[in-house]
Amino acid sequence: MRRYVLKRLAITVALLFVVSLIIYTIMRSIPTSYVENQARMLSQLPGAKSYSEWLAQLNANYGMDKGILLGYMQWFKSAIKGDFGDSWQFNIPVIQKFSQVIWYSFILGAISFILEIIIAIPLGILAARKQYSRTDYSITVIALLGISLPTFFFATILKLIFSVWLGWLPLYGMVGRYYELLSTANQYLDIAIHYILPIMTLTIISIGSLMRYTRTNMLEVLNSDYIRTARAKGLSEKKVINYHAFRNTLIPLVTILGGSLPGLFAGALITETLFQIPGIGYTAYLAMVSGDIPFTMFYMVFMAILTLLGTLIADILYAVVDPRVRVS
Repeated sequence: MRRYVLKRLAITVALLFVVSLIIYTIMRSIPTSYVENQARMLSQLPGAKSYSEWLAQLNANYGMDKGILLGYMQWFKSAIKGDFGDSWQFNIPVIQKFSQVIWYSFILGAISFILEIIIAIPLGILAARKQYSRTDYSITVIALLGISLPTFFFATILKLIFSVWLGWLPLYGMVGRYYELLSTANQYLDIAIHYILPIMTLTIISIGSLMRYTRTNMLEVLNSDYIRTARAKGLSEKKVINYHAFRNTLIPLVTILGGSLPGLFAGALITETLFQIPGIGYTAYLAMVSGDIPFTMFYMVFMAILTLLGTLIADILYAVVDPRVRVS
């Protein structure tokens, strides 16, 4: 297993090198020159250098004055050292801005992920146990709604009901107007209240696919010969479901859950933007629309790392949940 993990890590590094080169090439091929816009804006500040001087400096800093391969190697050498440059939008180092916003996304993603597992897997198993019943049809409708509804539409409906009509929850933002005047306990409560609608949005949108996947795999397991044998031996239905069937249902679920773990740090760009949660997703959106090349490059490479890491985690977890899987 150790040799397999090291081999996969080596492949992951090679893939990351190729993916980052593709991302850099795309950024260099954008028709509109954001570097020129940035140089023009900086040159208009009081006492600033001229436009041509700023343009030459920015091109040199980010390797824009060289070819794509040479420019990429310059960027890659700096990236290995943890230097992704300064964010043009936020005027601080990219890594510093990342460390300020990542934990907002992690809290949002972690709570939603836990709720997704708690809700989707038991309901998927229940639907499989009561196939073609009213319970099964009801759960299927909920799952299909979660799969079909766009995030921006569902979030808008929640905001309309709970914020505009009922006035129970805040419309957007992380804290309320009088946050600074509250006690420490009430400040945490204020943040928690602002998190309710974003978490509801992410959870309900996410449970549909996991619920249907769990139901499908559970039905396949329940129709297996060894399940019929276990029932013929007189085992209780609870033990047949929870011990024999559910354990084997976990094997295909690992693919989804393992790939979802890195997503806890990826941020929910649409949800964070709609609710103005200052996480990594909303910050990346602001960077993209403003032409912040350094932060956009970092975010896209960061997403590539999470995707590759999720695939590796899923492969390793296969061997953990299924003793038949061994690496030779």
